[in-house]
Amino acid sequence: MEVAGQSFQLHPFKVIFWEEQSSLLIADLHLGKTRHFRREGFWVPQSAGDQNYDKLMSLLLDLRPRRVIFLGDLFHSDYNQEWEALTDITKGFSEIQFDLVRGNHDRLSDHAYAKARIEVYEKPLLIDNILLSHEPLQDYIEKPYNLAGHIHPAVRLRGRGRQSMRLPCFYFGENQGILPAFGNFTGMANLSIKEGDRVFVVGEDQVIAVG
Repeated sequence: MEVAGQSFQLHPFKVIFWEEQSSLLIADLHLGKTRHFRREGFWVPQSAGDQNYDKLMSLLLDLRPRRVIFLGDLFHSDYNQEWEALTDITKGFSEIQFDLVRGNHDRLSDHAYAKARIEVYEKPLLIDNILLSHEPLQDYIEKPYNLAGHIHPAVRLRGRGRQSMRLPCFYFGENQGILPAFGNFTGMANLSIKEGDRVFVVGEDQVIAVG
């Protein structure tokens, strides 16, 4: 699809591949969240966290981006061994540039990010006519086009009768777009859709336009 004159591939792993920039845009991984839940006494299978790393590796191998830009909330909790697993991935793909637009959960030390080869941006990152941020910029009506995460957007689809299903989605308004959360156990927030907005729901293996 085209947004603000740029070509975006919407991937069922809930990421965007920006063709002109050969860049992978990923929001809200919340790596380490499953370990955090287990530490707090909640039962969460170990495999749930592993799926995030497996999907990330698959994207890097299949799409071969020149750059990966994390739109905040890369790592959910304090430092633990799951961060080392991510560091192994970033070091293993030394030909790829990794960047992070800092989010509210990104609290690790500068040393940790440097060790993982991740450049951290404290403010929204402007690339061509796209402004990348973690949280959607409030009351944003200006150009360049704003892409963000943080909200974990979803829509509820209703079928005949009383059937309904809530699914994560990509949302694109007139001046602002929001990516779904990449990570497991991140929750979802229903969006209010206006006329003219474009919405793409994410199924198990496909992305489908619904508005």
